[in-house]
Amino acid sequence: MRVLVIGSGGREHALAWAIAKSPRLKKLIVAPGNGGTQTMATNAPIDITDHAAVVALAKSELIDLVVIGPDAPAVAGLADDVRAAGILCFGPSKAAAQLEGSKAFTKALCDEAGVPTAAYGAFDNEADALAYLHGKGAPIVVKADGLAAGKGVRVAETLEEAEDAVRECFSGAFGESGSTIVIEEFLAGEEASVFALCDGRNIVMLPSAQDHKRVWEGDRGPNTGGMGAYSPAPVMTPKLLERTRREIIEPTIGRMAERGTPFTGVLFAGLMIASDGPKLIEYNVRFGDPECQVLMLRLKSDVLDLLEATAKGNLAEVTPEWRDEVALTVVMAVRGYPVSVEKGSEIKGAEALDSADVQVFHAGTARDGDRLIANGGRVLNVTALGRTVREAQARAYAAVDRIDWPEGFCRRDIGWRALEREGG
Repeated sequence: MRVLVIGSGGREHALAWAIAKSPRLKKLIVAPGNGGTQTMATNAPIDITDHAAVVALAKSELIDLVVIGPDAPAVAGLADDVRAAGILCFGPSKAAAQLEGSKAFTKALCDEAGVPTAAYGAFDNEADALAYLHGKGAPIVVKADGLAAGKGVRVAETLEEAEDAVRECFSGAFGESGSTIVIEEFLAGEEASVFALCDGRNIVMLPSAQDHKRVWEGDRGPNTGGMGAYSPAPVMTPKLLERTRREIIEPTIGRMAERGTPFTGVLFAGLMIASDGPKLIEYNVRFGDPECQVLMLRLKSDVLDLLEATAKGNLAEVTPEWRDEVALTVVMAVRGYPVSVEKGSEIKGAEALDSADVQVFHAGTARDGDRLIANGGRVLNVTALGRTVREAQARAYAAVDRIDWPEGFCRRDIGWRALEREGG
């Protein structure tokens, strides 16, 4: 197959790495790609918001399958335009992508489908939102309705903090994404990520994962796009995973089909595991980043078979196989992230680390001749396998310590919840 992957982050490098291992692959292009994808594929430096340019590239390269990585192209309807050109696509329609593109849409659908989630209110003006806040108190969660690069959610511990979050949204901090907001009850428990491939009708559950959103150790500081992850998540027992499928994933896919907007692609359910079971925090309509990195490292099956079956509606014919080992990834970011990002610093030693148990996926990197340079906020995903979380963690951090990049930093406690379950 000739495959085009859309995106430039660590998720897309991990997908490209897995696709490149397929014996069925004839040609792999990543648009626009990064310094890591450049070593295993052809980078195409096009503007992926220009759907006509993406379609033209796919046609000129005789692409058999387009794989959409990030959220923005999915929500913007790139899959619709690709399919309209007669090209197979892994990714949801614009209508189905509202599951990520609008939190208010998802909340309303949860009401229709009976999906367990936090109580909420949706607002398009500051006055009504503040009045709702004062009636509920804190702690409480304030969310920009649309896409905000992982930064439009505030878990407010005080009423004053919640008020600031509301005003931030309506002041334009998140653009059009913050013109409507969702205010939710605070859910206590442990978060987990669950993924399911969906072809509009059939569902194939993937392994669970758990990520770390806060920038500092101990889950402190501002939310980020994710500072690390591991799979599987010990909190997601087989019983809980089956309950999630039955109570959350299946009702959602069923209701989307009934609406005439069947969901095709990968559905990412962010969950809170509360005392009374799993509750949906939010949906994403793509692989998580950095969760995708740990999933791809654990996948034994040919990923192309899974992507193609999803896109063609043949998921009932495939059963993926997974490695028993734990995978853990540590995100190395440029100092100052997520508040400020300075590009251009040189990274040495990262590419000598890849082995059977360690892979360094690139997120925000670029090439300057022979030099590898930082070109974003989250820059590297140092990912390792191990028989236990502790072993995978030790391998990942040993690799981190061999990378010469003074301008970078990382959290040093990725996997801490799972380590507590393993015995400290």
